[in-house]
Amino acid sequence: MKIVHVIGAGPAGLMAAERLAGGGVRVVVHEAMPSVARKFLMAGRGGLNLTHSEPMEGFLSRYGEATTVVSGWLERFSPTRLIGWVEGLGQPAFTGSSGRIFPKAMKASPLLRAWLWRLADLGVEVRTRSRWVGRRDGGWVFAGPNGETIEKADAVVLALGGASWPRLGSDGAWTEELRGAGVEVAQFKPSNVGFDVAWSEVLIERFAGEPLKTIGLSHGGQSVRGDLMLTRYGLEGGAVYALSAALRDAIQRDGSAELVVDLRPDLSIEAMAGRLTKPRGKDSVTNWLRKAGGLSPAAVGLLREIPGAIPEGADKLARRIKAVRLTLKGVQGLERAISSAGGVKLDQVTDDLMLKALPGVFVAGEMLDWEAPTGGYLLQASFASGVVAAEGVLDWLGLAGQGATPS
Repeated sequence: MKIVHVIGAGPAGLMAAERLAGGGVRVVVHEAMPSVARKFLMAGRGGLNLTHSEPMEGFLSRYGEATTVVSGWLERFSPTRLIGWVEGLGQPAFTGSSGRIFPKAMKASPLLRAWLWRLADLGVEVRTRSRWVGRRDGGWVFAGPNGETIEKADAVVLALGGASWPRLGSDGAWTEELRGAGVEVAQFKPSNVGFDVAWSEVLIERFAGEPLKTIGLSHGGQSVRGDLMLTRYGLEGGAVYALSAALRDAIQRDGSAELVVDLRPDLSIEAMAGRLTKPRGKDSVTNWLRKAGGLSPAAVGLLREIPGAIPEGADKLARRIKAVRLTLKGVQGLERAISSAGGVKLDQVTDDLMLKALPGVFVAGEMLDWEAPTGGYLLQASFASGVVAAEGVLDWLGLAGQGATPS
């Protein structure tokens, strides 16, 4: 029986392992950490957003410059197939009001437990505390509690992750080994990350940790809706993550980036101005804006961050509420980023994700140079890349068509 080693036990690696085992090969999964899928479990703490129900044209646009490549992955393992796979593990899924898709349990742990049971039934061996440290004597060297071992393999899948949240195992330490083998690797950059704003002490003390719900954000011709969190250093949250690639690149290029916040995207300027004609009476400005404009205290605090007093006159104030202009001064680092851009350049792999410089070695997940916002897009493509890499291995081994794609 052919043996394949999968290095990295996150979503891409475990998905590759399942597909490979179903294809009739012996699979050994190596994970450097004491337990598997730590980042996956962390992502599921607030509700595991598996994928999204958005029509495919819009879905694919979320992958930016990598759209053409990722579209090929999703043809092999689409959101519909992912939902079927999740439900096949006994975890019913549902679509939320935002279009995002979750398991009904909301957490990652029940899904992961069911998945590991399936992998065990398929004969997949999982070795934790097994860190890949290089290649020697025609084999793959792993460091573990009992020292180094050298493993031989008919093929290898690398699913070592990018460089975000390094404490969970994705530290990018593999880059020098691959560069030494002639593989071009792009420098890692934070993605789905918070941004620095020079807040006043008043905002920091009163509103750090407060959310801004259902706001609109615009930058460079892109507009999104969602939620934000005000932090001591600036902003974070799903809405800004959706623009993080463009904002990050602008800051790295120009030193800063302008972000326009619409505090009431559900209302036009005219409708908002009409509400603001209501007399203030004895109400404080904050209470009046809460009652007439539907603004939270945190939203009013944000308005006050703009130099100068809050404008008088319903029309001017409505325009300010609909377009609060913030200057982002910096980007949080990889250690605080949900994901990363950079990694193995896409022109370094075949359509089946085999490294051109290392025949028989395949790559999946965030190791590759692509990025996507949270909201299901990131995890969907990670899963799909694992399927593509595994099917590439089976084809390389002459076992194409055996077994079934997870669904």
